[in-house]
Amino acid sequence: MSTPVVRPPLADEVVARLRDAVTSGRWGVGEKIPSEPELVAEYKVSRGTLREAVKALAHAGLFEVLRGDGTYVRATSEISGTAQRVYREHLDEDVLQVRFALDTQAARLAAGSADTAVIAELRVLLEKRRESWVSGDYEAWSAADWEFHLLVAQASGNSLLHELYESFGDVFHGTKMVQRLEAGFDGALATGHEELLDAIEAGDGEAAVHTVIANLDYCMGWMPAK
Repeated sequence: MSTPVVRPPLADEVVARLRDAVTSGRWGVGEKIPSEPELVAEYKVSRGTLREAVKALAHAGLFEVLRGDGTYVRATSEISGTAQRVYREHLDEDVLQVRFALDTQAARLAAGSADTAVIAELRVLLEKRRESWVSGDYEAWSAADWEFHLLVAQASGNSLLHELYESFGDVFHGTKMVQRLEAGFDGALATGHEELLDAIEAGDGEAAVHTVIANLDYCMGWMPAK
């Protein structure tokens, strides 16, 4: 006798299809997903099944359901959604302390694996970061700074570390925006940036870690008092 095929619950299939719509870019972060009647017709499921699937993804942090408005995309993966929700419950100082672990390991690994193409891309981002700070374009400065650190994490060659780092997203941006509003903060600091890239290019993991710690110590000094 053949073994019967056991299908997963229908709600799980809808969860997978909704998740695929997000990861494929059909619905971007911050965008409202189609209305319930539209999705019921598209997926050919009951309202109850669809609501169960949406609720599951809202619990995972991918969606946010706003009563009377609709459902919005808040993250592109469960790990990102969960991390952002958890991190927002903590102080900026707590988030920055977590960066000590992620940034130092990313720097150490990147020093042993970054190739010339990545190093060139990192230099472009640092130049954009410096120019934006000097011109007072803080939005562009924050974006370039974040892209630089995210690329270092990617250059580590550890995909899990990169995904964890990426999950901070706006949380890291928020921390930096607090800092730059304080008069005297140096947003073009070479420590942890140009110095970090020099260490990565030289393949010097210890020097990379040292400059990352010095930069984060500097940033920690600009955290608002508790």
